[in-house]
Amino acid sequence: MLLRYITRRIAVSVVQLLGLVVAVFFLIRLMPADPVARLVGLNASKDAYAQAAHSLGLDQPLLTQFLRYFGLDGHGNGLLEGNLGVSWVTSASVLSEIGQTLPVTIQLLTLGFLVTLLIAVPIGIAAARRPGGALDRAVFIYGLFGGSQPEFWWGLMFIFVFFFQLAIAPSPLGLIDPMSTAPDPITGFILVDSLLRGQFDIFGDVLWHLALPVLTLVFILSGPIIKMVRQNMLRALESDFILYARAAGLREATVTGYAFRVALAPALTLVGILYGVMLGGAVLIETVFSLGGIGQYAVRAVLAFDYPAIQGVVLVITSISLGIYLLLDLVYAAIDPRVTRQ
Repeated sequence: MLLRYITRRIAVSVVQLLGLVVAVFFLIRLMPADPVARLVGLNASKDAYAQAAHSLGLDQPLLTQFLRYFGLDGHGNGLLEGNLGVSWVTSASVLSEIGQTLPVTIQLLTLGFLVTLLIAVPIGIAAARRPGGALDRAVFIYGLFGGSQPEFWWGLMFIFVFFFQLAIAPSPLGLIDPMSTAPDPITGFILVDSLLRGQFDIFGDVLWHLALPVLTLVFILSGPIIKMVRQNMLRALESDFILYARAAGLREATVTGYAFRVALAPALTLVGILYGVMLGGAVLIETVFSLGGIGQYAVRAVLAFDYPAIQGVVLVITSISLGIYLLLDLVYAAIDPRVTRQ
């Protein structure tokens, strides 16, 4: 039953991914933009323009471009073989450029969400156990205030307070001290590579430089997650099976555990959605702290009309998002086996 459920979800995800890739390929070419003029300049001669269009493959029919992108034109070396193309701006492999920028964002988001969950879940549970209390009112006020401020504002405020005023935070100039040398890449994730190489000083330095960006993420993400946990815990604690558990004399810690298991699924859904959104939406935090993540890379690609880079970013971010949703479905199946029977 579980294997069939997983197979069905993977098949649906593959169809969704393929449909989105095809849609993005055609939609960006329907935009009122001229990437050739962007590259050669508006005053270029007709011959220079035609040569640039030919080198980019934009002088070919749209269907021919589509088949070439997927590697179905008879020459291979397309998307189906793992080739995301070459950037029109840097002439570098899109896959290699994404491989350099994506780990930065993944490390930032993963640390940010871990810290957020460690803070938000206990606070949400405590607020639900005493509705209307001081903590519950404080959570409500914090949720309104924290969610109303954009992430770049929080980032700039933290830099001003902790770096300029108190001088207890590192400069917002990337993941590592400019005077330090990053470890030779193994996985591409500098935190993992520094541990594998035994360079624990680099590991600590990267964590130190990620402190303010992670703190910024925590202030942005903790509000909605606390409210989600609090609301679902409150609903679960008022349900009939919890009333029965209390009437049966079970300990309050056991009752809270039962209620939390019921409230966990909606909170996980929100976390998964927020993680997928922040993969491309953390660009402001990446810019403020000069991290050079996938969000900044995506913005540069869009501004430069770099079609291969845009398509590669969409493909990678969508794949990760679909993978997260698949993982959430498996967690749901573990929490509630009835899901696999649907």
